[in-house]
Amino acid sequence: MILQPMFNRITKTIYADDDTESVRFLLRLRVPPLVLGLFLGLGISILTSRFEEVIEKNVHVAFFIPFVIYIAAAVGSQTQAIYSRDLKSGHAKLRNYLLKESLLGACLGILFGLASFLIVNIWLNDILLAMAVGFSALLAVGIAPLIALLITELLNDFHEDPAVGAAPIATVIQDMTSIIIYGIVTSSILL
Repeated sequence: MILQPMFNRITKTIYADDDTESVRFLLRLRVPPLVLGLFLGLGISILTSRFEEVIEKNVHVAFFIPFVIYIAAAVGSQTQAIYSRDLKSGHAKLRNYLLKESLLGACLGILFGLASFLIVNIWLNDILLAMAVGFSALLAVGIAPLIALLITELLNDFHEDPAVGAAPIATVIQDMTSIIIYGIVTSSILL
């Protein structure tokens, strides 16, 4: 309960249930986080445009934007789904999740960072680009579980169904973070 003491109000969380709720009610729950995601998604386009110089210098940089974004978002989505499920069942302990998901993020970051380094280097025979992609994947994947946990916990503290809101919000924040990481790392290594 990160924010509960600040607001000192107790409300019941309303969960989306496609089996029992009307489409109108489900839209009321689902549209706000998606609209927020839409605007943050436009921000991702603006962020990407800030790294035009590195993309102009080596067009191959653009090949791996979807990869770095996808792999980090996939790891974050797994964390979010598992934590949301456990929150609803009452079995989730944020401290335990923070510790274990940090370790998982580090392990998965190393695994996917090394794998992407090898793949990029074998495919394009470009050691600098391989280093940039590998290190970006390591960092983006490494922090993805923490972003997913914190967004999910925040929504839960606001008594919003984390299964509805956390996925679109955490994904777009993770995507923005991945773009920033990839842009900074590739610019640092390749420019």
